[in-house]
Amino acid sequence: MTLSDIRAVTFDFGQTLAELDTAMLSRRLAERGFSVPPAALDAALEGAWQAYNGAIRAGHGGHPWHLLMATLLRGAGVDGAACEGLAAWLFALQPESNLWRRPIAGMIELVDALRAAGLKVGVISNSEGGLAGLIEEMGWQGRFDAVADSGVLKIEKPDRAIFAWMAESLGVPLAATVHVGDAYSADYVGALGAGARAVLFRGDAFVPEGVVVGQDPHTARCREADALAAILEGWGVSLAATLAQKSTH
Repeated sequence: MTLSDIRAVTFDFGQTLAELDTAMLSRRLAERGFSVPPAALDAALEGAWQAYNGAIRAGHGGHPWHLLMATLLRGAGVDGAACEGLAAWLFALQPESNLWRRPIAGMIELVDALRAAGLKVGVISNSEGGLAGLIEEMGWQGRFDAVADSGVLKIEKPDRAIFAWMAESLGVPLAATVHVGDAYSADYVGALGAGARAVLFRGDAFVPEGVVVGQDPHTARCREADALAAILEGWGVSLAATLAQKSTH
């Protein structure tokens, strides 16, 4: 299969298309009497994600949400005794009011450009079961040909089955698919193991020591939407004309 035979691009959702809305989280914590500025939450994010990814590598499942949130709250100065209960409360609200809704710059525009270029586009996320509703709330309905929500399918990345489900839903072979995500274990390793190309997006901090990402010609790494577009173009996906047209409007 040649580079130009790429027919689909799939994305993780959280930390790839949208990131944690710390302003919304701050407002939610205030409902329970905790004053936590968004800036304090932003400053604690890196440590929380390190704990999250460490748990995945240790085999604790693809979505240790409570650990992530409790670690984030402690790092932002919330009293340790309250963090577990707050994390459980926040998780219970996730299906109806997801905190991961701050769009990452340029990514939904890239989704639109891929669709305009004739590619299939999907989302594969270890989520809580309400991802389709969140996509609609954000005004992104109609942008994706299929959504694989682990909370609905009861399959988590890096299990090959969730990637295979997406490929079947899109009608595209896994070998003709590129998957983009931030989690080294769930997204990058999972996609490669399923037979797709893989791009690690903003996931540098979570790569195990001694591992070099991007040496395999079926892989790449980047941190911004423009860089991702350039990688896809290097693999034979024609986006330049579509993106140029969008930039003039």
